[in-house]
Amino acid sequence: MQYNKIVYAPFVRKGISTSQIMTDVIISLLPCVAISYLAFGFVPLMVILVAVGSAVVAEFFFSTIFFKNTDSIADGSAIITGILLSFTIAPFTPLYVVAFGGGMAVIFGKLLWGGLGLNIFNPALVGREFMAVFFPAIMTSRTIWYDKTAINVSEINLFGDKFFDQLIYKASGAIGEYSVLLLILGGLFLLIRRRISWHIPTSLLIAFSVLLLFFSYFTDYKIQFSLGGLLLGAIFMATDMPSSTSTKYGKLYYGAMIGIVAIICILNDVKYEYMSYSILLLNAFVHPINWVFRPKVWGEKLDIYARLWQGVSVTGAVLITTFSVIYLHHLGAIMYLLFIYILYCIIRFIARSSKVDNY
Repeated sequence: MQYNKIVYAPFVRKGISTSQIMTDVIISLLPCVAISYLAFGFVPLMVILVAVGSAVVAEFFFSTIFFKNTDSIADGSAIITGILLSFTIAPFTPLYVVAFGGGMAVIFGKLLWGGLGLNIFNPALVGREFMAVFFPAIMTSRTIWYDKTAINVSEINLFGDKFFDQLIYKASGAIGEYSVLLLILGGLFLLIRRRISWHIPTSLLIAFSVLLLFFSYFTDYKIQFSLGGLLLGAIFMATDMPSSTSTKYGKLYYGAMIGIVAIICILNDVKYEYMSYSILLLNAFVHPINWVFRPKVWGEKLDIYARLWQGVSVTGAVLITTFSVIYLHHLGAIMYLLFIYILYCIIRFIARSSKVDNY
């Protein structure tokens, strides 16, 4: 019997696979899946299953046809994309719309960029924007958010205080927003397992809270937001590894800017998409942010003024883009932005495929 010894190059390695990371993320999300049954029974569970199923099916067929490889199915990323997508939408969203969103999330959020780790934007939020643009009447309808006849448990009474009871369970909002406590516990689990770092959620929540307090106490603005939606975005969406920043200070800046952009969106009457817009917008600036906060090259002097100017430039670009997106939102022109994105993804994929075939 021949023994083949595997010898690796002299780099630091750690025995953690992608599937192990994805499994931990799924575990962190399962309590929120379970509590959705407490709210509306099998209705939200069907939404979750359809989102996950459509994401997995889309990954399988696209990978089979274009990549001639279905190994990516086993890593569990499509499952997480489906769960997170379902967590951002209403429990009574028609299942065909959910299936469309799950498929688009995987295809245009991940696969057309080359697969897991190569995507620039958060796939689940990409899928949600596809649903919002192609089914605007359904996604903005009040009937998909609540049905009194379908509710299992309307509220709980553990502390005798409505505020604290609603932190544990509140049967309103998107599917992933029913329990603030479970979202926090899921985030703590990922922190303990070192699947995410504290930098992005902490800086995001601090920036959002500071601006919230400022505008609440010193102005006449009435800021309405979902605490569950904010935590879902901060813990599970903004920390998506491929679409977020990689350096410690870059993560702090990235998270803070998401919080700032979210407040700006709310102040400018973006009622439902403020977290989605803010995260996707900062996704687009990940590479410039990584460049600004890149580690100092050993042996070279750090030019602080140049870095500061680069940081100011990136911040200015983020703010200009934010107000441009808000303007397009109020014009009802986000659909054209999405069409440009679709065209770019397809052309880019064809060009890269042709280049590979030539080799």
